[in-house]
Amino acid sequence: MTGATVSYILDPRFPGGTSSAVAAELEVMAQMAQLRVYAIETKMFKSREIAPQLQAAFNALDIEPIWNPKTISGDLVVFHNPSCLRFEEVFPAQIVARHLVVIEHENFVHPTGQDAFDAEHCHTLLARHAFVLDRTIAPISNWNRDTITRWQQNGPDRLTGWSMLSFDWFNICDFDMTPPTKAPQDRRGRHSRPGFDKFPALEVLEQCFPPSATCNLILGGDSFIDQDTTPAHWDLIPFRGMEVRKYLEVIDFMVYFTAQSFRESFGRVLAEGVAAGKIVITDSETARAFGPAVVACEPAEVDEVIASYIADPERYANDVRAAQTALTQYGPEPFRKAVNPLLVAAAPPAVAA
Repeated sequence: MTGATVSYILDPRFPGGTSSAVAAELEVMAQMAQLRVYAIETKMFKSREIAPQLQAAFNALDIEPIWNPKTISGDLVVFHNPSCLRFEEVFPAQIVARHLVVIEHENFVHPTGQDAFDAEHCHTLLARHAFVLDRTIAPISNWNRDTITRWQQNGPDRLTGWSMLSFDWFNICDFDMTPPTKAPQDRRGRHSRPGFDKFPALEVLEQCFPPSATCNLILGGDSFIDQDTTPAHWDLIPFRGMEVRKYLEVIDFMVYFTAQSFRESFGRVLAEGVAAGKIVITDSETARAFGPAVVACEPAEVDEVIASYIADPERYANDVRAAQTALTQYGPEPFRKAVNPLLVAAAPPAVAA
């Protein structure tokens, strides 16, 4: 324990990877500092149902979130995903801390060059209500950092008074590693929450999940269910309609492309696929966060990539094991090592006996 009090601010209703990332982080941070969690209700969500991953973490750590506080205090205050403030006119609380760190789960710029959301508005709301010594934005990957940098270059006065963290505040990937299969088959799958941004155009999906594949399992394909245009050879399961563990057991290749106008800032779902012993295939921008841990290609090249691995099972197994080794850079211990200096700096000075 560093002696610091770390207060988290988040809207705990985020589905998918954001909540999974925060849940894993809370478990590690609880071993390093005294924790508080402040929950805010933003207009982005209508219900008050906490994401199941976060609720499980709260239960395990005996944390009772403080809902909609008037004041948020701590030595270090960590605010996850400020994009949830895009529809807010005011921030509902006063933040009092030595250091405010804002974790940027969303890219600031789309591949099209357009702003992804009004990042200036979201951070200005926070700055107006933050009585702190330091305000820092923290990218979660090298690709995420690149979009923030390009966004700032488009407006020199953007994020005045904010510094950028020197390291990436990555998703903690503390998964059990499953050995790769010795006989890969053409069994393909993808998993994400529903949403127009998460899925590519229908013709791209048809390239990635063709009739020739033995399995085409799409978990989170809610928008395609009961559609006349949906290919009959797709096995569509609604979001949370199947345990991710069971989904991963029936595929050998995770094929993950998104809309042309959207890219993942980290892509936690890809890390889950690697840990499960699968070859993960995605676009070059999304792959940047993982280096050699995933295969980067174009949708039109997916069939060729998969065929090459099926023809060479030893290469499949070797590449999966190498990817799993590369994934350890995002483990709990590297996270502790990176974050600990912030906690030490924020902690109150020790009182002499």
